[in-house]
Amino acid sequence: MMILLTAMTIQPIEAMSNGEAGALFLHRDSILRSSDILAFYGHPRSRTMGILGRHPKEELYRMLTELAEEYEAAGGRKVVKAFYIIYGTVWPEGEIGYIGDDLLTEWIEFALEHDMLVFIDHQIGRFTPEIGIRRMLHWMRYPNVHLALDPEWRTSRPLLELGHVTAAELNNVQQIMQDYLIDNNIPGERFLVVHQFNHIMLRNRQDIRGDFDRVRFVHHISGIGTPEMKRDTYAFGALASNIPVKGFKLWFDFGIAGHTDIPLMTPDEVMTLYPRPYIIMYQ
Repeated sequence: MMILLTAMTIQPIEAMSNGEAGALFLHRDSILRSSDILAFYGHPRSRTMGILGRHPKEELYRMLTELAEEYEAAGGRKVVKAFYIIYGTVWPEGEIGYIGDDLLTEWIEFALEHDMLVFIDHQIGRFTPEIGIRRMLHWMRYPNVHLALDPEWRTSRPLLELGHVTAAELNNVQQIMQDYLIDNNIPGERFLVVHQFNHIMLRNRQDIRGDFDRVRFVHHISGIGTPEMKRDTYAFGALASNIPVKGFKLWFDFGIAGHTDIPLMTPDEVMTLYPRPYIIMYQ
């Protein structure tokens, strides 16, 4: 039997720190009501795409646990740990290579056993956001899985041009996610994380909806550089008050030119950003 949800499913709550103005619309069961989220990013089989490909799952869990303790001290709230996995990787001419189902299942089930979340990210390529999101929907049958899109790679010319998505496309994929959750009697709220570090990446940003009942749009700011540069990029993202749930990415120094934060911001510095980020990610 289909469960029909009304507007009473979500409630506006006052933002929880930093004197932030306005309210966040969160599902009554939302993780963000009591917790922040800390994620390690990458592809399990690539050392160049982030930290996930550099350590075994068990070691990553230990490292996340230690870092989560620092964020709990800095932010004053519980921190939920997560893996952020590149599900669809852009190839030349905008084709997409997908992670194997068996490998992804292994990571999701490890995360379930350790009370962790998993975000799966589609780089879109030459396809549409709708095609990308529909490819990932069935993974939401796992209670800990959330979805993500990366507009940087929505192009048939990766590394040669910066991609983009539109507000209409993002509102459409949020509706598709919500319909899937309702049609399949999947409870609770799921996140849709979308990255931005340049104004080109989100067209008509002011029209993106942040008030769906069951899908929480996460505006994730992912600039690289010094703390001052990152604060400036984040301040540009903060202007989009219509999508108030913010995220923030940091970059470890793996010796990859142009993909390093020097110096790396501390948890205390991250948690003083305004408005406060709710999902912190390390690549």
